[in-house]
Amino acid sequence: MVSGQGHDGGSRIITETGTTMKFRTAIRACAALLGIAAMAMTGSAFGQSVENFYHGKTLTLVVSADAGTPTDIIARQFARFFVNYIPGKPRAVVMNVVGAGGMVAAASLQSRQPNDGTVIGFLQRNNLYIPLLDPRQNRFDPRQVRWLGSLNKVEYALVSMTRSGVTTADDLTKKKMYIGATGFANEDRTLPALLDEYLGAKMSIVPGYTGRGEVYLAMQRGEVDGWASTIDGLQQGEPVRMLANGKMKVLLHLGWKSPAPFQDVPNLSAYITSPDVKELFNLFLLPFQAGRPIAVPKDVPQDRLDALRTAFAKTIADPEFIAAMTHSGFPIDPIDGSAVEKIVSRLYATPEPQLESARKLIFSSR
Repeated sequence: MVSGQGHDGGSRIITETGTTMKFRTAIRACAALLGIAAMAMTGSAFGQSVENFYHGKTLTLVVSADAGTPTDIIARQFARFFVNYIPGKPRAVVMNVVGAGGMVAAASLQSRQPNDGTVIGFLQRNNLYIPLLDPRQNRFDPRQVRWLGSLNKVEYALVSMTRSGVTTADDLTKKKMYIGATGFANEDRTLPALLDEYLGAKMSIVPGYTGRGEVYLAMQRGEVDGWASTIDGLQQGEPVRMLANGKMKVLLHLGWKSPAPFQDVPNLSAYITSPDVKELFNLFLLPFQAGRPIAVPKDVPQDRLDALRTAFAKTIADPEFIAAMTHSGFPIDPIDGSAVEKIVSRLYATPEPQLESARKLIFSSR
């Protein structure tokens, strides 16, 4: 029996018959069994639900570079293999979104693209730190997306024409040389600028060249004496010949450890010893470990995020994909999403004094 309060303030009695009680008990038991079955089905059909979602859908790759650029070529090659490892095997479409060094694409991924797992972003490594330095780029925060990983790492080295008389790293502080560069905030300008400021190098930096080909042409014409090149860039095309015939020298590896192709070249660890200055250099060097980072919007459902991360892991382990990338001239050196997140966390732990120094380096002369 259940007692309650009547409308007149007196007590009322509601009597439940045995039949009613048995009926309600049965309903509760069925509900409990259905709940247990639902949980069991959720666990056993976890992969199947992802497969059902992606079946017949299109996966859009937002690429933060123009069609035909290395980033675009890599993204298209990656997409061809990647979709085969996603349950349901969606169709891949590349959408090129250019502007502001990749920041337009990054901001679009964070705030405008669907967060259901049908869009991934091929972003730029500078997207990891530029929002820290430039308040105008606050539409993207690398902590507010989920990272799948990165396909390669980037290494830089400083090179010079032998005719300049600057043929060793020690010569950088003794003789003046002119350095070609592309954009003012690009790595091929900021890294030499750091050396001028904290190593005492005597480089005069000339930004504004459209790309590596124009810089090398300027070096051969005598307009400039050298530049900061990627290590990959030194192992293909004209630079190979220039190094082989002795017309060009590799002076300094712009990292803490010299890579295998140039292991005899000195690196920054021999010259930069102050912990505070190292912290500043790391703000620019750490993103090199995530040379081509790939992300999805923050609120992608966990099961689809897990599926995309698994597909990424399987793609980078696929011998055919590895061979295709090597054949294309873009060998992979990947890291997973958790490694990218650790890089972002370290960047956002940079002390404010170093951030302010970096801002002055990038923006003060614009």
